[in-house]
Amino acid sequence: MFLNPEFIENPPAPLRVDLPTFQGPLDLLLYLIKKDEIDIYSIPIERITEGFLNHLALMQELNLEIAGEYIVMAATLLYLKSRSLLPKEQQAILEENEEEDPCWELIRQLLEYKKFKELSYKLGELRDKQSKVAWRGSDDRNLITKKVERLGDDAIFALFEAFQKILERFEKEEQRLIGDRFTVGEKIVWIRELLANGKRIAFSELFSDARDREELIVTFLAVLELVRLRQIQALQSTLFGEIELVGLSDGDEALPSGQ
Repeated sequence: MFLNPEFIENPPAPLRVDLPTFQGPLDLLLYLIKKDEIDIYSIPIERITEGFLNHLALMQELNLEIAGEYIVMAATLLYLKSRSLLPKEQQAILEENEEEDPCWELIRQLLEYKKFKELSYKLGELRDKQSKVAWRGSDDRNLITKKVERLGDDAIFALFEAFQKILERFEKEEQRLIGDRFTVGEKIVWIRELLANGKRIAFSELFSDARDREELIVTFLAVLELVRLRQIQALQSTLFGEIELVGLSDGDEALPSGQ
């Protein structure tokens, strides 16, 4: 999936659904760096640019509202990518004419933002310990806290990647019949019923019976809305493993954010 160049100049009108506020472009870059185990001091620009644009392309396809900072970052990454493809002689000329290496400036921003996020995480941990909030419900819920970890600030990006894989698998399968039309609201009700009383389900299972691409997208938008409303939570038992969704009842506290 590739980003349509016209999207940068003329982004589409956003879908009229109350969706989550996405994390910023630095959050997405840090997620991609962590996922691919990249050294932050030697970022492979071509690889990181492709991952960033793939996420933006999916947001574009879903017609979601995207903050201007994402477009600016996309333009920056494309510039750095094109710059890295120039012959060494031309790169040297550019470096002479620039007050600061734009690639190093990006690394500096990422390092500063990473420190800020780590500090915020530590403060959140301290707050959770001081509050001594106990889970309501059965011992099974306490067991969940030991076996799984909330997807923290990376939840949106992890969900987008998981959904992208589902779309790709769907396109490789035999053509399915056009199914019934669903609204995001109807899918929200359906998912809440599936996850009532703290039940859990694999993220991929939500899409197993979808009959067409439109139903896949509507279901995914419903998941994003329920995550935003804190009515469901995304969990993983292993880093970048299978994503599970768990329902949260009134009064339930979400699991602490993971780094």
